[in-house]
Amino acid sequence: MPHLILLCVVLLLSACATVDVPQPIVRGSAQIESVPIETLAAPASALTFDWQMIAPGVEVRTIAPPQSALAQMVVVRLDPAQVQFRVHYQPGQPRLIGEWQAELPDAAVIVNANFFTPEHLITGLLVSDRQVFGRSFTDRGGMFSVQNGQPVIQSLIAQPHDGRPLEQAVQAFPMLVHERAAAYQRATDTRASRRTVIGMDSQGRVLLMATPGIGLGLYDLSQYLANTDLDLVTAFNLDGGRSTMMAIAATRYVINSFDAVPAVLAVYPQG
Repeated sequence: MPHLILLCVVLLLSACATVDVPQPIVRGSAQIESVPIETLAAPASALTFDWQMIAPGVEVRTIAPPQSALAQMVVVRLDPAQVQFRVHYQPGQPRLIGEWQAELPDAAVIVNANFFTPEHLITGLLVSDRQVFGRSFTDRGGMFSVQNGQPVIQSLIAQPHDGRPLEQAVQAFPMLVHERAAAYQRATDTRASRRTVIGMDSQGRVLLMATPGIGLGLYDLSQYLANTDLDLVTAFNLDGGRSTMMAIAATRYVINSFDAVPAVLAVYPQG
């Protein structure tokens, strides 16, 4: 029981941390009471440090950054030949993960996406089934998009969005890995916070990562991800902190957020 209480306190403190980004994003008011502390993360007994195939094209494991035992990340690796990606957005109508699951019952995986304003409108660009919202960042961050049925991750500094039509897209910042190297170089940015990250490896597989616990600072996370065995070529930070959420249907594993969010990236079986 003491260990459970300690874990709950750790999760509460980490979820209440300010979102750690280069320029502050003002967020809506928190509704801590709406998320029971004991359900911040469902039991992860089925998750191990080795890859497990849990559905066609969907593998899952945990990784443990050496900087902190409380910064473990759940990683979902997705084969684009066997899954498809869709972005869902409800402007001004944020939802908690359980509500998103109820709305998207066929989704194999759900994670939070763009940063958003107090009015629950996304910042940056978002494309949902070819419907465009917002405007692309031009001086920061990265973009995950689906173009001609294929997922693409790009640095918006090295490769700004050129306005081409996209099927799906989310944007956030900062870049963490670019061309296999650590991309975030602000060494003083070490404040711990929950994280949601999206990346792509050398085989074109998409990786979704989330921390149920304290997480790492952005500098440490960038350095760590560039040197793991995940084979990441590129990765960037999605909204995190109080908004970090993840649901993996096959294992019933859930990371609950404290804040409801208006936009998510969902993964579905192909076809």
